[in-house]
Amino acid sequence: MNIHEYQAKALLKEFGVAVPKGVAAFTVDEAVKAAEQLPGPVWVVKSQIHAGGRGKGKFKELPADAKGGVRLAKSVAEVRAHATEMLGRTLVTQQTGAHGRVVKRLYIEDGSDIKKELYLSMLIDRATSRLAIIASTEGGMDIEEVAHHHPEKIATLSVDPATGIQPYHGRRLADALDLSGETAKQLGALIANLARAFSAKDMSQLEINPLVITGSGDVICLDAKLNFDDNALFRHPEVMALRDTDEEDPAELEASKFDLSFIKLDGNIGCLVNGAGLAMATMDIIKLYGAEPANFLDVGGGASKEKVTNAFKILLKDPEVKGILVNIFGGIMRCDIIAEGIIAAAKEVKLHVPLVARLSGTNAELGKKILKESGLNLIPADDLADAAQKIVSAVKKG
Repeated sequence: MNIHEYQAKALLKEFGVAVPKGVAAFTVDEAVKAAEQLPGPVWVVKSQIHAGGRGKGKFKELPADAKGGVRLAKSVAEVRAHATEMLGRTLVTQQTGAHGRVVKRLYIEDGSDIKKELYLSMLIDRATSRLAIIASTEGGMDIEEVAHHHPEKIATLSVDPATGIQPYHGRRLADALDLSGETAKQLGALIANLARAFSAKDMSQLEINPLVITGSGDVICLDAKLNFDDNALFRHPEVMALRDTDEEDPAELEASKFDLSFIKLDGNIGCLVNGAGLAMATMDIIKLYGAEPANFLDVGGGASKEKVTNAFKILLKDPEVKGILVNIFGGIMRCDIIAEGIIAAAKEVKLHVPLVARLSGTNAELGKKILKESGLNLIPADDLADAAQKIVSAVKKG
């Protein structure tokens, strides 16, 4: 689960992390009032959407040369003008895709005296089961770009969970970022506080980009992006309360109601699979045969008929889906349950696209029999390669 920048900063502040003063605003008048509450004389008006690259983004409704989703204001009147232009308009960034996101809230932040911009993030290194701290002198840039063009400018530290953050972690990062004196001490305290927040709130990722050094040598988090482990949210109702469903894909939101692992993609072949690994393999082979998957969908190992029915209905409601590939290997999941769910969904939502079904494992023959006798216009497949070829061919024929 993601949260907005202003929410992330408020959370980090609870753990002693230094952030600029700021106030959230949902209307133009609230934005003006927020600016009046802050010291100034310079303010930053920030669009609040769940996507990076806001500053370089463009609003669909404004001319191409208009300013992006993060703007500097040198007067309260300028804050009002920016807020008027930004609220209610669609911001397109590299991370939103061409459809963009409608800006429904802003963050009015006090201006900072920026001397140096750095990059800092924390995430779980699944290979070592440890917290990894990643830092770079190239703040403000996409870390992927830095890794590709200047990998030598990225420092990574691994934190042993038995010892946690130690003073040497701060010293090593300070050396990597070319910091010294009081600034280096502040960095050490900062990463200790960030690590406490990371652990206490069950985060999966914490990114500060940029982390800035001010003219007076202070270390401040100028931006903050936090992701949380969905499986641990039951322990954090205070985090759940920050969820903004307007920022979530409607299909993904609907899938979450039925405990389905669903991610919307840009292709046109819908996938209904059991097991994350098999779902990934299914998407890969669709691409191998020249098409693009419309989604990642794992119904799980022990899905009920109702769960399968709802999963299938979500696929059929997507106007971008021109064909559906059902790929089931029945272990715990019984193939006849899948077949019954598909038929139930097809009765509620008219099946208007080609459907290829590959069933293998527990009750596979019974599942195939149920589908064959259902009267549905489906194409049986013997194996995954056969299924992928058939659905790609069917979709291309139109």
